[in-house]
Amino acid sequence: MRPLWSGLGLLATGLGIAGVVLPLLPATPFFLLAAFAFARSSPRLHAWLTGHRRFGPVIADWQRHGAIARRAKVTAVAVMVLTLAAGALAGLQAWLLGVQA
Repeated sequence: MRPLWSGLGLLATGLGIAGVVLPLLPATPFFLLAAFAFARSSPRLHAWLTGHRRFGPVIADWQRHGAIARRAKVTAVAVMVLTLAAGALAGLQAWLLGVQA
């Protein structure tokens, strides 16, 4: 089972990294899934992910409190609103703005 958990962790980490730069792909759930999978397969990768300066605090908040920090939520909503506004200012069609929203 360890190779399956490792594979899932690596896939989730890759999707999380993609989610950092792609506005419609959420990063946090993938990093939480990766931490879960690495906890079952690779202590070294789990320690790397939970100790990461950007992703580690979000995972620690989830493990301690079962929630994402308010600041992270506000930041995520602000980025989504700004992305939607940028699309509107760029003149995207209404249906595409609807999909984006």
